[in-house]
Amino acid sequence: MGRSRGGFSSKVHALCTTQGQPLEVTLTPGQRGDVTEAEHLIQYAHGKALIADAGYDADHLVQAVRKRGMRPVIAMNPTRKHHRRRNCRALYRLRIQVECMFHRLKRFRAVATRYEKTATNYLAVLHLACMMLWLN
Repeated sequence: MGRSRGGFSSKVHALCTTQGQPLEVTLTPGQRGDVTEAEHLIQYAHGKALIADAGYDADHLVQAVRKRGMRPVIAMNPTRKHHRRRNCRALYRLRIQVECMFHRLKRFRAVATRYEKTATNYLAVLHLACMMLWLN
């Protein structure tokens, strides 16, 4: 767990399909930025486009996504002044599936309340919850 202004926290980063099935899940300390885990997550990505929110808006990530032959559909960070790009709104609407996947993960009480205090044990609980999502 990492230390942030609010206390001890952690972030769950996930890659999922357009149907909301998790493909890869990682865990980082709470004070760490979102884009730091993106390089690891896109290794497991396949398809025509990669859809992400503004926390993953970085030029090096956009180039890495294009290098893999996918179209980056990443929301712009509001502070970005240069290299603005247009996104397909129809594709960006599919990002709701990621939010729905996190909602379904939080239905598992052990995931939502984080009873496990070590990162390895909590990641194991996340993997078990992801397996349950695949089975249902």
